[in-house]
Amino acid sequence: RAGVGRELMRRSAAAEEAGVPRWLQVVDPGIGFAKDVDGNLSLLKGADALRRNCNNLPFLFGPSRKGFIGKVAGEPDPEERDYGTVAACLACLQNGGEHTEEACSLLRVHNVKAVKQAVLVHEAIQNAK
Repeated sequence: RAGVGRELMRRSAAAEEAGVPRWLQVVDPGIGFAKDVDGNLSLLKGADALRRNCNNLPFLFGPSRKGFIGKVAGEPDPEERDYGTVAACLACLQNGGEHTEEACSLLRVHNVKAVKQAVLVHEAIQNAK
């Protein structure tokens, strides 16, 4: 996680030097890219710490139908990984603690309806009295 955080901050600084102010930046830790299964799971589990280490820049997570989900769930067909995608998205939100905005600002998914429904239920549970 530390290496990913350092690289994201390095790229953020480069963007700022090129004229993109921090308030216009959204960073993506690259779930599914150049990481093994454990690396992807570790990033998702530590989403809140990663974001804090990146000065709370807005984070985009895109776990949708990724290969690590297929390996964990034993599902070779990406189009059949929506349930695993929902779980990964909820983990991003859950790992923000009481304030979901601490870990994840944006989710990139293929099955918007399924993830939206799951997030609405998750938020209702989190906000229950």
